[in-house]
Amino acid sequence: MTRIPRPWRALVHTLTMRASWVRLYLFLESLSMSFILKKFSVVSETQRQPALRRILSWGLLGLAAMALTPARAAPLPKLAALAHSGAIVTALVTDLDNGQVIASLNPRQRVTPASLTKLVVTAAAYSHWHTHHTFKTRLLATGPISDGHLRGDLILLGDGDPSLDSADLWTLAAQLKGAGITAVDGNLVVAPAPFGLIACETQDRCTALDHSDTAYNAEVSSIGINYGNWCVSLTPTQPGRPARVGACHSVRLPIPVIGTITTVAANRRPTYTIERRTSADGDSLHVSGDVPLSPPINFHRAMSNPALGTGLTLAEMLRDLGTSLRGHVVLGLPSAAAAATQVAMVESAALRVHLDNMLRFSNNYIADVLTLDLASDENRANPPTSLSQAGHQLADFVAVSNHRRGQQASLTPTLDSGSGLTPTNLLSAQDLVNLLTNMYHDPGRFSVFYGGLEVPRYSPSRSLHLGNADWLDRVALKTGTLSVPHSAFGISGYLRKKTGGWMAFAMIVNGGGKNQHIPRYKALEAARTDLQGILATY
Repeated sequence: MTRIPRPWRALVHTLTMRASWVRLYLFLESLSMSFILKKFSVVSETQRQPALRRILSWGLLGLAAMALTPARAAPLPKLAALAHSGAIVTALVTDLDNGQVIASLNPRQRVTPASLTKLVVTAAAYSHWHTHHTFKTRLLATGPISDGHLRGDLILLGDGDPSLDSADLWTLAAQLKGAGITAVDGNLVVAPAPFGLIACETQDRCTALDHSDTAYNAEVSSIGINYGNWCVSLTPTQPGRPARVGACHSVRLPIPVIGTITTVAANRRPTYTIERRTSADGDSLHVSGDVPLSPPINFHRAMSNPALGTGLTLAEMLRDLGTSLRGHVVLGLPSAAAAATQVAMVESAALRVHLDNMLRFSNNYIADVLTLDLASDENRANPPTSLSQAGHQLADFVAVSNHRRGQQASLTPTLDSGSGLTPTNLLSAQDLVNLLTNMYHDPGRFSVFYGGLEVPRYSPSRSLHLGNADWLDRVALKTGTLSVPHSAFGISGYLRKKTGGWMAFAMIVNGGGKNQHIPRYKALEAARTDLQGILATY
């Protein structure tokens, strides 16, 4: 039997790592070459062997060229069908072990990414700060302290803590009391820092300046408790009597409550409403309807001015602890704190905690506060005056990320926020996969970055619980959804290969043309089905 010459066997063995090449190799090894020998039957044996070796050598060279040619990307049939129906789709899946494109569909098409921008915030934050970075909120005294009296103003100085809460304010109030201060003769001055007051730039937040019956649309602030919200406690009493409407955490609400919510029997349907409205006199809560007998219920309603609302809440806590405030709660400049003395301080949780909560609960307030924090820390002399200005720094970060993957850094995307609430944001699947790839190749940060993503089986979102075992257990992702002015849905993250390796992916579906609104479930089903097809192979 004629065998493959020894020098070629190592090459063929290298080329036969894939199953198709293995089959070819075994075929060539076992082939008797009888057909070719018949063609050369008129040639002497000494002439025949060199000729056969030359034929086989040239054939193997051709096979090698075919094997080393990059494979075509696999199709994404379900997403392609959505694109054919009028949706605007960008999608990309790459193998992080070798950089091979596994599947793609308009990978460089930039579309509205919704909350997938939070992946950019996370990567930028971990690249700028240590994972244990914290934010410190302080109380400072501007005058002397004698006989328990602060002869001056008390300054509440922010540090951009995106997760400051009521418990933190209680800690500050208790420390002040512990320092022996029982009276403040001046004002309580709230000094937003490291960035000042930011004007609204999205429809939801601009509307919330006047009224809000929800929590997600609070304006961003460098100092704001409970993600810029009033925490309202509703406590039913007895049927036919008014329910109690107060503040959470056993403190009086510093704003008026207008109206009544009536307690009814436990089997009755709830009809109550709680809305925050704002006038020239400040915020107020307007309530009405019925509440069935039940344990107390807590609600959050966006403040019109989180910095001022935080100061008003702290003033109530000080009074509860026996520290009187003779002045008023006012807004001031951080420069007033330059010559002041620290009397209390509270430190936030580590950066990774803020980012994990932002990713898992898609918290818009955390995302945009951190976006402003990043821009402020990069340029302390001239902090941003708008969210879109801070967002441009995130866009620059994406451009640099693309450049690291061998693409032009000049092709900068559009990012006007970190939360994704701004429909003007534009990212492509390629932008996101480049970012994910860079984080994967950063061993010091990859584990914490990956740890903030959701695994479908354990996600609180029930819509992610559909799908096969590959989808439920071998995917870690972030989702994004936006409904106006057109629909936007996306998923992006990492895939675990059967061999233990990794893939990065991004898939975004926008409404377009005559089909401006693609139902979320359709976009998710298409993306999930196509990913399951890829996971079945890899």
